[in-house]
Amino acid sequence: MVIAIAISIVILIGFQYFGERFYPAPAPTQPAKTAPAVNAPAATPGAPAAAPSVAGEAKVAPRAQVLAASPRVAIDTPRLEGSINLIGGRIDDLTLRTYHETVDPKSPEIVLLAPDGSEHPYFLQFGWLAANADVKVPGPDTRWTASGGALTPTHPVDLTWDNGAGLKFTRHVAIDAQYMFTITDQVTNSGAASVKLSPYVVDVRKGEPEVSHTYLLHEGPIGVTDGKLHDGSCLFLLGCDPFNYDEMKKRPHAQFPTTGGWFGFTDKYWLTSLIPMQGAQVTAELQYGKVGGVDIYQADYIGAAREIAPGASVTEESRAFAGAKEVALLDQYETQDGIPTFDRAIDFGWFYWITKPIFLALGFFYKLLGNFGLAILLLTVIIKLVFFPLANKSYRAMSKMKKLQPEMQKLREKYGDDKQKINQEMMALYKRVGANPMAGCLPIVIQIPVFFSLYKVLYVTIEMRHAPFYGWIHDLSAPDPTTFVNLFGLLPFHAPDISFLHIGAWPLIMGLTMFLQQKLNPQPPDPVQAKMFMVLPVVFTFMLAQFPAGLVIYWSWNNLLSIAQQWAIMRRAGTA
Repeated sequence: MVIAIAISIVILIGFQYFGERFYPAPAPTQPAKTAPAVNAPAATPGAPAAAPSVAGEAKVAPRAQVLAASPRVAIDTPRLEGSINLIGGRIDDLTLRTYHETVDPKSPEIVLLAPDGSEHPYFLQFGWLAANADVKVPGPDTRWTASGGALTPTHPVDLTWDNGAGLKFTRHVAIDAQYMFTITDQVTNSGAASVKLSPYVVDVRKGEPEVSHTYLLHEGPIGVTDGKLHDGSCLFLLGCDPFNYDEMKKRPHAQFPTTGGWFGFTDKYWLTSLIPMQGAQVTAELQYGKVGGVDIYQADYIGAAREIAPGASVTEESRAFAGAKEVALLDQYETQDGIPTFDRAIDFGWFYWITKPIFLALGFFYKLLGNFGLAILLLTVIIKLVFFPLANKSYRAMSKMKKLQPEMQKLREKYGDDKQKINQEMMALYKRVGANPMAGCLPIVIQIPVFFSLYKVLYVTIEMRHAPFYGWIHDLSAPDPTTFVNLFGLLPFHAPDISFLHIGAWPLIMGLTMFLQQKLNPQPPDPVQAKMFMVLPVVFTFMLAQFPAGLVIYWSWNNLLSIAQQWAIMRRAGTA
């Protein structure tokens, strides 16, 4: 059983890093000379068959050059900076002020959204569909007029456009101090005839997004419609609808009628999400197209058609999230705005019920201690205390097994190669002294779900990104940066970029503590099993060297606590 558990850990966790190597590298996309057209939202009943495109024509150019080529309204908040493009009224320029590409605070800020015509277009578009094709509605080339001033949490911006035929469009754009935009679109009809319009919101990204290609993390289209989660990591047995970028290519047009909900695209740490009013009935869509060799991924929703009589006006409100997936912030929006299970934008995995509590516990300890590494150490102590009675029982059983080793050796010498007789006598011996050979597996079994959940927390939550510990560990979510090849930085050269050579100090500490713990355990009666157990610390040292340092620190500290507990119990039993 112990061997099976160990092999399972190696396969399930090791696939994370070593399995990725078998994925072919995506071919670089060759941008077309003109930006491809984006799929327009599909028509609702009564709307035209061909809805307007949200793509403009622009040659591929550096992002800064594209931004300078169009009139814009600045976005200036404590967490975001960027601009709204007055051509098309798009939100297509956002960088995250409080997040950087590396641990160096002087490194470039994370770029989330980029305009059409730049290298990696990614933007949000809002608009209206007309039931009558003769009715002019704002499109990607529409020049809006702004009310003036930058968009800030205390200063919303109004965009206006008149179609010259009796319809005036007004867009009120507001933003909070975090990452939530609130868009209020109003249409006033001063003409002589009624018009029927349907609101839509589009989230577009062009080109092949960079994803990690691991089953442990979902990146791509995501959302909740009528309480049902759509992402790429769910099981069909759970009733969810798996979706990722590859699936979008297989199903280029998928619709999800829903009341409320949310949907968009998620990266490892970042999210863009379209959020209709939670009582509104809308049709969410995922669409894929390819123009000029460039992939186009689109999430959108379209609302119910609205009849606007002469002299009347209609108003449509929607929200859009564009920013970092911070757990407390997503929980706040879920409670405050009624956005269903918004925290599932973070891929806590199938063991959500244990992974999120572990994260919340780490967050609580972080507030007390001021360091996530210390929070991990304290959480490990508490977990050990919770399972102390079970571990004690297990270690007492292991002490009995260790006491029996001389007797077991005598049985092997007495019965030689008669394995059946040896097993019968061993079972009788276990029964006589009340020993259980399987009891030693309990600490390992208990540790597995905690290990996986902590790994998930370290791997997917942005709070752990660039979180320092002490000494050489500047990022708990990244592998230990040291290596034994240059004596952990003492020798003046860098090790070759070969993964198995990058065995840092903490993985070696983990391997040593695992070896010491095994020396306290009773040796398996089978010599082959005994040799395999001796190899496991080496295997785990190499494997965990590529894992987040925070996880290796947890495992090492857990081993040390287990060694102390086990040694104390076995010493009392006279077997230490």
